[in-house]
Amino acid sequence: MSMEYRKLPHGAERIGTLGVGTGGLHSAPEAEIEAVVDRAIGAGVNFFDLCAGGASVYRPFGRAMKGRREQVLFQLHFGAVYNEKGEYGWSRDRAEIARTFEWELEALQTDYADFGFLHCVDEESDLRDILKNGILDLVRKLKEEGRLRHLGFSSHTPAVARKLLDLGGFDMMMFSLNPAYDFERGDEYGIGSARERAGLLRRCQAEGVGVSVMKPFHGGQLLSAETSPFKRALTREQCLRYCLDRPAVLTVVPGVRDLADLEALLGFPDCPKEAQDYSAIAEFTPADAAGSCVYCNHCQPCPAGIDIGLVNKYYDLAQAGDRMAADHYGKLEIKAGACLACGHCDRRCPFGVRQQEKMQKIAACFGS
Repeated sequence: MSMEYRKLPHGAERIGTLGVGTGGLHSAPEAEIEAVVDRAIGAGVNFFDLCAGGASVYRPFGRAMKGRREQVLFQLHFGAVYNEKGEYGWSRDRAEIARTFEWELEALQTDYADFGFLHCVDEESDLRDILKNGILDLVRKLKEEGRLRHLGFSSHTPAVARKLLDLGGFDMMMFSLNPAYDFERGDEYGIGSARERAGLLRRCQAEGVGVSVMKPFHGGQLLSAETSPFKRALTREQCLRYCLDRPAVLTVVPGVRDLADLEALLGFPDCPKEAQDYSAIAEFTPADAAGSCVYCNHCQPCPAGIDIGLVNKYYDLAQAGDRMAADHYGKLEIKAGACLACGHCDRRCPFGVRQQEKMQKIAACFGS
Protein backbone atom coordinates (compact mmCIF):
# COMPACT_ATOMS: atom_id res chain seq x y z
CA MET A 1 0.00 0.00 0.00
CA SER A 2 1.58 3.28 -1.12
CA MET A 3 0.15 5.89 1.24
CA GLU A 4 0.78 9.52 0.26
CA TYR A 5 1.95 11.81 3.06
CA ARG A 6 1.66 15.59 3.14
CA LYS A 7 3.68 17.90 5.37
CA LEU A 8 1.95 20.03 7.98
CA PRO A 9 2.87 23.60 6.93
CA HIS A 10 3.56 24.76 10.51
CA GLY A 11 5.37 21.66 11.74
CA ALA A 12 7.58 18.74 10.84
CA GLU A 13 4.78 16.15 10.84
CA ARG A 14 3.90 14.29 7.66
CA ILE A 15 0.26 13.27 7.59
CA GLY A 16 -1.20 10.38 5.60
CA THR A 17 -3.83 11.52 3.12
CA LEU A 18 -6.16 8.73 4.25
CA GLY A 19 -7.07 9.15 7.90
CA VAL A 20 -9.67 7.46 10.10
CA GLY A 21 -12.56 8.92 12.05
CA THR A 22 -13.73 6.98 15.11
CA GLY A 23 -17.19 8.51 15.55
CA GLY A 24 -18.92 5.28 14.53
CA LEU A 25 -16.66 2.86 16.40
CA HIS A 26 -18.36 3.21 19.79
CA SER A 27 -20.79 0.36 19.05
CA ALA A 28 -18.05 -2.14 18.20
CA PRO A 29 -16.59 -4.52 20.82
CA GLU A 30 -13.33 -3.30 22.38
CA ALA A 31 -11.39 -6.12 20.72
CA GLU A 32 -12.57 -4.98 17.29
CA ILE A 33 -11.84 -1.32 18.04
CA GLU A 34 -8.29 -2.30 18.96
CA ALA A 35 -8.03 -4.44 15.81
CA VAL A 36 -9.24 -1.56 13.61
CA VAL A 37 -6.62 0.83 14.99
CA ASP A 38 -3.88 -1.81 14.78
CA ARG A 39 -4.77 -2.65 11.18
CA ALA A 40 -4.91 1.02 10.19
CA ILE A 41 -1.51 1.81 11.69
CA GLY A 42 -0.03 -1.28 10.05
CA ALA A 43 -1.40 -0.11 6.69
CA GLY A 44 0.30 3.29 6.97
CA VAL A 45 -2.59 5.33 8.37
CA ASN A 46 -1.13 7.75 10.91
CA PHE A 47 -3.93 10.28 11.45
CA PHE A 48 -7.01 9.71 13.60
CA ASP A 49 -9.90 11.89 14.71
CA LEU A 50 -11.16 10.88 18.15
CA CYS A 51 -14.23 13.12 18.30
CA ALA A 52 -17.59 11.56 19.21
CA GLY A 53 -16.21 8.05 19.44
CA GLY A 54 -17.50 7.75 22.98
CA ALA A 55 -15.57 6.73 26.05
CA SER A 56 -15.50 3.10 24.88
CA VAL A 57 -13.03 3.98 22.09
CA TYR A 58 -10.24 5.58 24.11
CA ARG A 59 -8.81 2.65 26.09
CA PRO A 60 -8.62 0.17 23.17
CA PHE A 61 -7.19 2.96 21.01
CA GLY A 62 -4.51 3.55 23.66
CA ARG A 63 -3.69 -0.15 23.80
CA ALA A 64 -3.40 -0.36 20.00
CA MET A 65 -0.89 2.50 19.78
CA LYS A 66 1.15 1.41 22.80
CA GLY A 67 4.82 1.12 21.88
CA ARG A 68 4.38 3.13 18.66
CA ARG A 69 3.06 6.45 19.91
CA GLU A 70 5.45 8.29 17.58
CA GLN A 71 3.71 6.69 14.57
CA VAL A 72 0.30 8.10 15.50
CA LEU A 73 -1.16 11.60 15.16
CA PHE A 74 -4.60 12.31 16.60
CA GLN A 75 -7.07 15.14 17.15
CA LEU A 76 -8.82 15.75 20.48
CA HIS A 77 -11.75 18.18 20.53
CA PHE A 78 -12.09 20.72 23.34
CA GLY A 79 -15.82 20.87 23.81
CA ALA A 80 -16.58 17.19 23.18
CA VAL A 81 -17.32 15.61 26.57
CA TYR A 82 -18.64 12.26 27.83
CA ASN A 83 -21.11 11.42 30.59
CA GLU A 84 -20.85 8.62 33.15
CA LYS A 85 -22.18 6.18 30.53
CA GLY A 86 -19.49 7.23 28.08
CA GLU A 87 -21.97 8.98 25.79
CA TYR A 88 -20.79 11.91 23.71
CA GLY A 89 -22.01 15.46 24.33
CA TRP A 90 -20.99 19.14 23.98
CA SER A 91 -19.81 21.62 26.58
CA ARG A 92 -18.56 25.20 26.70
CA ASP A 93 -17.58 24.96 30.37
CA ARG A 94 -13.82 25.36 30.82
CA ALA A 95 -13.55 23.21 33.94
CA GLU A 96 -15.51 20.33 32.42
CA ILE A 97 -13.44 20.51 29.22
CA ALA A 98 -10.19 20.55 31.21
CA ARG A 99 -11.30 17.48 33.22
CA THR A 100 -12.22 15.66 30.01
CA PHE A 101 -8.78 16.34 28.54
CA GLU A 102 -7.04 14.87 31.62
CA TRP A 103 -9.25 11.79 31.43
CA GLU A 104 -8.61 11.39 27.70
CA LEU A 105 -4.82 11.41 28.12
CA GLU A 106 -5.05 8.89 30.96
CA ALA A 107 -7.30 6.58 28.94
CA LEU A 108 -5.05 6.87 25.88
CA GLN A 109 -1.92 6.21 27.99
CA THR A 110 -0.08 9.25 26.70
CA ASP A 111 1.00 12.61 28.09
CA TYR A 112 0.21 14.78 25.06
CA ALA A 113 -2.16 15.16 22.12
CA ASP A 114 -0.93 16.05 18.66
CA PHE A 115 -3.81 18.41 17.86
CA GLY A 116 -6.13 20.23 20.23
CA PHE A 117 -9.23 21.42 18.40
CA LEU A 118 -11.85 23.95 19.45
CA HIS A 119 -14.93 21.84 18.87
CA CYS A 120 -17.65 22.65 16.32
CA VAL A 121 -17.37 26.43 16.17
CA ASP A 122 -20.30 26.87 13.81
CA GLU A 123 -22.13 29.92 15.15
CA GLU A 124 -21.07 33.39 16.24
CA SER A 125 -22.34 32.41 19.70
CA ASP A 126 -19.94 29.45 19.78
CA LEU A 127 -17.02 31.76 19.16
CA ARG A 128 -18.22 34.22 21.82
CA ASP A 129 -18.58 31.43 24.38
CA ILE A 130 -15.13 30.04 23.63
CA LEU A 131 -13.54 33.43 24.13
CA LYS A 132 -15.65 34.48 27.13
CA ASN A 133 -15.25 31.16 28.97
CA GLY A 134 -11.48 31.01 28.53
CA ILE A 135 -11.43 27.89 26.37
CA LEU A 136 -9.08 29.43 23.81
CA ASP A 137 -6.84 30.50 26.70
CA LEU A 138 -6.91 26.91 27.99
CA VAL A 139 -5.69 25.33 24.75
CA ARG A 140 -3.03 27.98 24.32
CA LYS A 141 -1.76 27.28 27.84
CA LEU A 142 -1.68 23.54 27.18
CA LYS A 143 0.31 24.14 24.01
CA GLU A 144 2.83 26.27 25.92
CA GLU A 145 3.20 23.36 28.37
CA GLY A 146 3.83 20.90 25.53
CA ARG A 147 0.69 18.87 26.25
CA LEU A 148 -0.73 19.93 22.91
CA ARG A 149 1.60 20.01 19.93
CA HIS A 150 -0.68 21.99 17.62
CA LEU A 151 -3.91 23.99 17.83
CA GLY A 152 -6.85 23.83 15.48
CA PHE A 153 -10.60 24.07 15.27
CA SER A 154 -13.52 22.36 13.59
CA SER A 155 -16.26 24.25 11.81
CA HIS A 156 -18.93 23.90 9.16
CA THR A 157 -19.35 27.63 8.58
CA PRO A 158 -16.94 29.59 6.34
CA ALA A 159 -17.77 33.01 7.84
CA VAL A 160 -17.10 31.81 11.41
CA ALA A 161 -13.99 29.90 10.34
CA ARG A 162 -12.60 33.11 8.88
CA LYS A 163 -13.06 34.89 12.21
CA LEU A 164 -11.13 32.13 13.94
CA LEU A 165 -8.34 32.42 11.38
CA ASP A 166 -8.25 36.16 12.12
CA LEU A 167 -7.27 35.29 15.73
CA GLY A 168 -4.12 33.52 14.50
CA GLY A 169 -2.18 30.67 16.06
CA PHE A 170 -3.97 27.75 14.40
CA ASP A 171 -2.18 25.03 12.45
CA MET A 172 -5.18 22.95 11.37
CA MET A 173 -8.84 23.31 10.55
CA MET A 174 -11.33 20.46 10.33
CA PHE A 175 -13.97 21.25 7.75
CA SER A 176 -16.97 19.49 6.19
CA LEU A 177 -16.15 18.91 2.55
CA ASN A 178 -17.68 16.94 -0.31
CA PRO A 179 -19.14 17.67 -3.77
CA ALA A 180 -22.70 17.98 -2.44
CA TYR A 181 -21.73 20.63 0.11
CA ASP A 182 -19.50 22.52 -2.28
CA PHE A 183 -22.12 22.63 -5.00
CA GLU A 184 -24.97 23.61 -2.69
CA ARG A 185 -26.82 20.30 -2.72
CA GLY A 186 -26.09 19.18 0.83
CA ASP A 187 -27.75 19.39 4.25
CA GLU A 188 -27.52 21.81 7.16
CA TYR A 189 -23.78 21.20 7.42
CA GLY A 190 -23.08 22.28 3.84
CA ILE A 191 -22.94 25.97 4.73
CA GLY A 192 -21.76 28.70 2.36
CA SER A 193 -21.75 29.19 -1.39
CA ALA A 194 -19.34 27.37 -3.68
CA ARG A 195 -17.20 30.51 -3.91
CA GLU A 196 -17.19 31.14 -0.14
CA ARG A 197 -16.08 27.59 0.59
CA ALA A 198 -13.38 27.65 -2.10
CA GLY A 199 -12.16 31.02 -0.82
CA LEU A 200 -11.83 29.68 2.72
CA LEU A 201 -9.66 26.78 1.57
CA ARG A 202 -7.46 29.07 -0.50
CA ARG A 203 -7.00 31.33 2.53
CA CYS A 204 -5.95 28.33 4.63
CA GLN A 205 -3.40 27.37 1.99
CA ALA A 206 -2.06 30.91 1.81
CA GLU A 207 -1.68 31.11 5.62
CA GLY A 208 -0.22 27.63 6.11
CA VAL A 209 -3.24 26.17 7.89
CA GLY A 210 -3.74 22.51 7.02
CA VAL A 211 -7.20 21.02 6.60
CA SER A 212 -8.53 17.67 7.76
CA VAL A 213 -11.80 16.72 6.09
CA MET A 214 -14.93 15.44 7.77
CA LYS A 215 -18.06 14.12 6.04
CA PRO A 216 -16.36 13.29 2.69
CA PHE A 217 -19.21 10.95 1.70
CA HIS A 218 -22.04 13.24 2.90
CA GLY A 219 -22.87 10.73 5.64
CA GLY A 220 -22.71 7.91 3.05
CA GLN A 221 -25.43 9.51 0.93
CA LEU A 222 -23.14 10.17 -2.03
CA LEU A 223 -22.35 6.47 -2.32
CA SER A 224 -25.89 5.50 -3.34
CA ALA A 225 -28.00 6.75 -6.24
CA GLU A 226 -31.07 6.44 -4.02
CA THR A 227 -29.75 8.81 -1.34
CA SER A 228 -27.40 11.05 -3.33
CA PRO A 229 -28.74 14.60 -3.82
CA PHE A 230 -27.48 14.23 -7.41
CA LYS A 231 -29.54 11.04 -7.96
CA ARG A 232 -26.31 9.41 -9.02
CA ALA A 233 -23.79 7.47 -6.95
CA LEU A 234 -20.17 8.43 -6.59
CA THR A 235 -17.52 5.99 -5.37
CA ARG A 236 -15.45 6.32 -2.21
CA GLU A 237 -12.40 6.84 -4.39
CA GLN A 238 -13.98 9.70 -6.32
CA CYS A 239 -15.09 11.45 -3.12
CA LEU A 240 -11.70 11.05 -1.46
CA ARG A 241 -9.77 12.32 -4.49
CA TYR A 242 -12.14 15.27 -4.82
CA CYS A 243 -11.37 16.31 -1.24
CA LEU A 244 -7.62 15.77 -1.59
CA ASP A 245 -7.49 17.98 -4.69
CA ARG A 246 -8.87 20.96 -2.76
CA PRO A 247 -6.36 23.59 -1.55
CA ALA A 248 -4.85 23.14 1.94
CA VAL A 249 -6.27 19.63 2.44
CA LEU A 250 -3.77 17.30 4.10
CA THR A 251 -5.98 14.36 5.03
CA VAL A 252 -9.50 13.00 4.78
CA VAL A 253 -10.89 11.24 7.86
CA PRO A 254 -13.97 9.20 6.93
CA GLY A 255 -15.62 7.45 9.85
CA VAL A 256 -15.43 3.69 10.24
CA ARG A 257 -17.69 1.39 12.27
CA ASP A 258 -15.72 -1.83 12.04
CA LEU A 259 -12.96 -3.69 10.23
CA ALA A 260 -15.09 -4.10 7.12
CA ASP A 261 -15.49 -0.33 6.80
CA LEU A 262 -11.75 0.14 7.21
CA GLU A 263 -10.89 -2.47 4.59
CA ALA A 264 -13.23 -0.73 2.14
CA LEU A 265 -11.06 2.39 2.48
CA LEU A 266 -7.58 0.91 2.51
CA GLY A 267 -7.46 0.25 -1.23
CA PHE A 268 -7.67 3.95 -2.03
CA PRO A 269 -3.92 4.80 -2.09
CA ASP A 270 -3.32 2.16 -4.77
CA CYS A 271 -6.50 2.83 -6.73
CA PRO A 272 -5.88 3.63 -10.45
CA LYS A 273 -6.17 7.32 -11.33
CA GLU A 274 -9.00 6.71 -13.77
CA ALA A 275 -11.09 5.21 -10.97
CA GLN A 276 -10.58 8.41 -8.97
CA ASP A 277 -11.82 10.70 -11.77
CA TYR A 278 -14.64 12.76 -10.26
CA SER A 279 -15.32 14.94 -13.30
CA ALA A 280 -18.90 13.59 -13.42
CA ILE A 281 -19.74 16.18 -10.75
CA ALA A 282 -19.64 18.83 -13.48
CA GLU A 283 -23.24 17.85 -14.19
CA PHE A 284 -24.21 19.08 -10.73
CA THR A 285 -22.42 22.43 -10.51
CA PRO A 286 -24.49 25.55 -9.81
CA ALA A 287 -24.42 28.33 -12.38
CA ASP A 288 -22.09 30.54 -10.33
CA ALA A 289 -19.49 27.76 -10.11
CA ALA A 290 -19.45 26.92 -13.82
CA GLY A 291 -16.33 28.04 -15.62
CA SER A 292 -14.12 27.52 -12.54
CA CYS A 293 -11.34 24.96 -12.58
CA VAL A 294 -11.69 22.39 -9.79
CA TYR A 295 -8.27 20.83 -10.59
CA CYS A 296 -9.75 17.46 -11.59
CA ASN A 297 -7.30 17.12 -14.55
CA HIS A 298 -9.99 15.47 -16.65
CA CYS A 299 -8.45 17.54 -19.47
CA GLN A 300 -5.32 15.38 -19.41
CA PRO A 301 -3.23 14.39 -21.20
CA CYS A 302 -2.10 17.80 -22.37
CA PRO A 303 -0.15 17.50 -25.67
CA ALA A 304 2.30 20.10 -24.35
CA GLY A 305 2.72 18.25 -21.05
CA ILE A 306 1.22 21.00 -18.84
CA ASP A 307 -0.26 19.88 -15.52
CA ILE A 308 -3.29 22.08 -16.11
CA GLY A 309 -4.98 21.44 -12.76
CA LEU A 310 -1.85 22.25 -10.79
CA VAL A 311 -1.11 25.37 -12.84
CA ASN A 312 -4.65 26.59 -12.15
CA LYS A 313 -4.31 25.83 -8.44
CA TYR A 314 -1.09 27.84 -8.10
CA TYR A 315 -2.69 30.73 -9.97
CA ASP A 316 -5.79 30.70 -7.74
CA LEU A 317 -3.62 30.56 -4.63
CA ALA A 318 -1.49 33.45 -5.83
CA GLN A 319 -4.65 35.49 -6.36
CA ALA A 320 -5.68 34.62 -2.79
CA GLY A 321 -2.40 36.02 -1.45
CA ASP A 322 -0.29 32.86 -1.10
CA ARG A 323 3.26 34.19 -1.37
CA MET A 324 4.69 30.73 -2.02
CA ALA A 325 2.44 29.97 -4.99
CA ALA A 326 4.66 31.78 -7.47
CA ASP A 327 7.70 29.88 -6.20
CA HIS A 328 5.91 26.56 -6.58
CA TYR A 329 4.79 27.54 -10.07
CA GLY A 330 8.33 28.59 -10.95
CA LYS A 331 9.61 25.10 -10.14
CA LEU A 332 7.29 23.44 -12.64
CA GLU A 333 9.21 21.97 -15.55
CA ILE A 334 6.46 22.89 -18.03
CA LYS A 335 4.58 26.13 -17.44
CA ALA A 336 1.43 27.72 -18.83
CA GLY A 337 3.36 29.49 -21.57
CA ALA A 338 4.00 26.14 -23.24
CA CYS A 339 0.33 25.97 -24.29
CA LEU A 340 -0.05 24.96 -27.96
CA ALA A 341 -3.58 26.39 -28.24
CA CYS A 342 -4.66 23.05 -29.67
CA GLY A 343 -8.06 23.14 -27.95
CA HIS A 344 -7.79 19.66 -26.42
CA CYS A 345 -8.35 20.93 -22.86
CA ASP A 346 -11.28 23.15 -23.83
CA ARG A 347 -13.02 20.20 -25.46
CA ARG A 348 -12.35 17.93 -22.49
CA CYS A 349 -13.15 20.27 -19.59
CA PRO A 350 -16.50 19.20 -18.07
CA PHE A 351 -16.75 22.49 -16.15
CA GLY A 352 -16.69 24.74 -19.20
CA VAL A 353 -13.36 26.39 -18.38
CA ARG A 354 -11.67 28.09 -21.34
CA GLN A 355 -8.29 26.66 -20.49
CA GLN A 356 -6.51 28.03 -23.58
CA GLU A 357 -7.36 31.57 -22.51
CA LYS A 358 -6.58 30.70 -18.91
CA MET A 359 -3.09 29.48 -19.81
CA GLN A 360 -2.33 32.80 -21.50
CA LYS A 361 -3.62 34.70 -18.47
CA ILE A 362 -1.60 32.57 -16.05
CA ALA A 363 1.57 32.86 -18.13
CA ALA A 364 1.20 36.64 -18.16
CA CYS A 365 0.56 36.72 -14.41
CA PHE A 366 3.62 34.70 -13.44
CA GLY A 367 5.81 35.83 -16.31
CA SER A 368 6.59 33.08 -18.79
